Amino acid sequence: MKNLLLHKYRFYTFTFAGLLAWMLFFDVNDVWTQIKMYRELGRLEDEKKYYVQKIKEVEKERIEVMGNKKLVEKFAREKYLMKKPKEEIFVIVDEDNQPLEK
Repeated sequence: MKNLLLHKYRFYTFTFAGLLAWMLFFDVNDVWTQIKMYRELGRLEDEKKYYVQKIKEVEKERIEVMGNKKLVEKFAREKYLMKKPKEEIFVIVDEDNQPLEK
């Protein structure tokens, strides 16, 4: 009787250990995959914050510029280096090849 009870507990212990090992190491959603996904989620959340900030800045610029035709022209010339026909544009840069005026 005692031997049968010991065998029964041993069976459940090995079954539980096997299932736990399968879930931790061999399953599609194992521990290492979960850790990588958690890190990726953090990186993507940081990226989302960055892009939300940029969207707010662009919205602010759009609201400032869209009401005034002279500001639209100034914005296009400075930001996108657009020019009128038969016009030359010279950009003065510093040692790091960056424009002096931003």
